[in-house]
Amino acid sequence: MRPSPDAETEDTAQGAAQPGMQALVRGLAVVDVIASAARPPRFSTLLAITGLTKATLHRILQTLVDERYVRLDPRDQSYRLGARPFELAHRVWDQFDLRGAAEPEMVRLRDLTQETVRLGILDSGQVLYIDQREALRPVRIANGVGSRAAIHASALGKAIVSHLAPDERRALVEAGNLTAFTDRTITHGGDLDQQLIIIKARGYAVSIEEQHEGVSAVAAPILDHRAQPLGAIGVIGPAFRLSEEALHALGRDVMEAARRIAGNVGEVAMSINANPRPMALGGTPVRCVIPGQDFLGEGPYWDAGENRLHWVDILAPALVTGDPARGERQATAMPELVSAVIPRRAGGMICATESGIKCIEPDGSLSRFSPVEEDLPGNRLNDAKCDSQGRLWVGSLSIDTTPGKGALWRVDPDGSAHKMDSGFQVSNGIGWSPDDRLMYFADSGARTIWVYDFDAARGEISNRRVFVRLDSATGSPDGLAVDTEGGIWSAIWDGWNVTRFLPDGSVDRMVSLPVPRPTSVAFGGADLDTLFVTTARIRLSAPLLAEAPLSGSVLAFAPGVRGQPVSAFAG
Repeated sequence: MRPSPDAETEDTAQGAAQPGMQALVRGLAVVDVIASAARPPRFSTLLAITGLTKATLHRILQTLVDERYVRLDPRDQSYRLGARPFELAHRVWDQFDLRGAAEPEMVRLRDLTQETVRLGILDSGQVLYIDQREALRPVRIANGVGSRAAIHASALGKAIVSHLAPDERRALVEAGNLTAFTDRTITHGGDLDQQLIIIKARGYAVSIEEQHEGVSAVAAPILDHRAQPLGAIGVIGPAFRLSEEALHALGRDVMEAARRIAGNVGEVAMSINANPRPMALGGTPVRCVIPGQDFLGEGPYWDAGENRLHWVDILAPALVTGDPARGERQATAMPELVSAVIPRRAGGMICATESGIKCIEPDGSLSRFSPVEEDLPGNRLNDAKCDSQGRLWVGSLSIDTTPGKGALWRVDPDGSAHKMDSGFQVSNGIGWSPDDRLMYFADSGARTIWVYDFDAARGEISNRRVFVRLDSATGSPDGLAVDTEGGIWSAIWDGWNVTRFLPDGSVDRMVSLPVPRPTSVAFGGADLDTLFVTTARIRLSAPLLAEAPLSGSVLAFAPGVRGQPVSAFAG
């Protein structure tokens, strides 16, 4: 709002009829400007934006400060929101009408999927269905509004419980009677707890004939401003229509519906749409070398001895190995989230998991090596690589990607762990310059690649600074690799490309990809002259998957430069 300066001495008909209305409108406009500003504004900025006179703006700001709607930061004389709006926000959520807020999204989701849509809440350890929109197709699903379902066998139940605090979640799982309704029902508490962790990371839950034979569902939690579950919304229908692939394709749609429902009151909904496909950049042929459907392929490395690529599907979870020459792949199911695999000098591999650094035994089981963030059940480890001395560097993040919860760790060969930096959102790609003097580290949540001065002899980092920062339209930097010329290759999540940055941070090349979500890159091939790209299909809509069917496959292209050899862990 930008009122005319002349309006300072004029009363509108409405203002005359309602004394103080004009001052109220102006005050609310000032609060809105402060709330929406990219950085806390100072008085001069507010003066320019609002068009108010100095005297009027002074009076309004002083009133807002006195009533705690706004506070003045004495360090730089800028204005920020005060405590009062947050107090009111809590009351808004306490009075949240879930059914009313969900109604338009339930209808929209029903029309989109042509299947039954349900709304449920957690009540006395079960899911209580509080609203439903019937499918337009003739097949009907029993137990509608007012009925209950077991949390361990229903998509809505698992979606809600996955976002409870770890202690509350485990207590609920342990207290429940994990009855087997079908031969697909999860009846072991440890298995259920592990699946709930994966569900929280994915953002949605599926149930494939777990409560009723022939009935499947997908659901997402509706979260309040504290990321606590208010309930869940889900699509349910006959299994012959809702295959496992179809359920995962609908995951993005139910997540979007859940976030819109929360946004109907709290306006905290976040876009989960991938950026639209840009025009092809051309110049570099890209081929699919290992077809697949990884939810979240990540952490690739090239095994020169076997001429194979190893990587993980974090959300399967699985360790995957493939032969690019033949286009074949083998997946080994893992007992927990595994985000990166790293070769060991002594043979075999170690991996980064949700509960620390672990060794992968010959039978596929995991054994504890270093308890990095083992005491933080809400976190998991993510990308990891070894420096030239065989020390392991690994980043962490909150499973729900809460900003500031991630850290950067160094794990020495003796298993000791050292926190080197903190305050990150989505810790990701790691790499070193060819002369070992610089270390690069990506925070995808902040859309930033950081660069540190690196002391290879001591394993120390210092002088963190921005190397590259992208905007939302460009995408987010994910995994990275550094070539022998010092170029930094970054997979750009939601950017449909891999970008090569020069050591000064400028863009050298952008290689277009046929998928929106590349996740990481690794040099491989006989001369390390091929760049392999892992990709993801998680949370992509069915139309987008149809446009980008290679999502979840491994791609490759010739970058025109060679990569640095993979460093193995010395432990």
